[in-house]
Amino acid sequence: MTALNPRIVTPFDMGALKLKNRMALAPMTRVSASESGNATPAMARYYERFARGGFGLVITEGIYTDRQYAQGYLNQPGITDSEQAQAWRAVVEAIHRHESAAIAQIMHAGALSQANRFVDQSAGPSAIRPKGEQMKFYHGAGAYRVPRAMSDEAIADAIEGFAQAAERAVEIAGFDGVEIHGANGYLLDQFMTDYSNQRDDRWGGDVRQRLSLTLEVIAAVKKVVGHLPVGVRISQGKVNDFEHTWAGGAVDAQAIFGSLSDAGVDFIHVTEHQAWQPAFIGNEASLVTLARRYAPDVALIANGGVQDAPTVERTLQAGADIIAVGKAALANPDLVQRLIEGRAPEPFEPSLLAPIAHIKDSELNQAQ
Repeated sequence: MTALNPRIVTPFDMGALKLKNRMALAPMTRVSASESGNATPAMARYYERFARGGFGLVITEGIYTDRQYAQGYLNQPGITDSEQAQAWRAVVEAIHRHESAAIAQIMHAGALSQANRFVDQSAGPSAIRPKGEQMKFYHGAGAYRVPRAMSDEAIADAIEGFAQAAERAVEIAGFDGVEIHGANGYLLDQFMTDYSNQRDDRWGGDVRQRLSLTLEVIAAVKKVVGHLPVGVRISQGKVNDFEHTWAGGAVDAQAIFGSLSDAGVDFIHVTEHQAWQPAFIGNEASLVTLARRYAPDVALIANGGVQDAPTVERTLQAGADIIAVGKAALANPDLVQRLIEGRAPEPFEPSLLAPIAHIKDSELNQAQ
């Protein structure tokens, strides 16, 4: 059995945030909030399991940011007012009990919204129906709706929603930082993607112009969170277009990661199918390696297929500072302790995400 790279259990400084190790829980949608979007006691127990199991950083599922077009799913948690923010305090306190850090991932679903209790339609960069079909395990059925093309006013509202959500996350809920969800096909990724963004104004055009909404959100969020870290999650694949890759390949990667670095993010969270594998045909570099190359001074979190000591090692070698784990963590909330002790992880059971991907009683009752 490959020995665990000792660097993974060493502390890491992410600006003002000091992490006890380099293992993070990746954000995973679990549609387990109340109907009104409040975090619940079950969610607090769920997240605490990972902190107790040794993860130095816990990143939440995507939290919707406003009462217009941001919500994506039934029973998705929000942070649109003081009540919702206060409901997250119990989650953060449960994570902090184990000396782990808590980062709120804030997201706007855009055209991929499957359910929204505030409005009856979706909105995105252009009036183009998203690829694929709604996800059944998040209560979806059938094709996505054709979104409303967002006006400048609607875009400004979305930016303000991100900023206000970030402020509530740190000031009321007590989170240690904020991750802006710019990945997986949601609103910011829709603007960044060539085929879903057909605009001919300042928000459309080449890849740098299509990234401009993400950069505006970063600037707005950084203004309100003070010294706490602000990062962004980036991917090629999407929940509705799993195999998508950037049309410009490594040239797009240089533009994207270089622009994010210039924007002053404290961390970039890259997610791929297998984090250490080449990102583009004809180029041996992984997306993690390209992020490290073009954002050399930014902390780098890598997610995708990491589940044991060999894959941890490959991902660190690719350039990651922190390893984020999703499905393997669901099957092994104590994964960090297992890796340290050389115990084999339990295999992931797809039943954890079926038929609905909510928190199951079996997870809450799982022995540590």
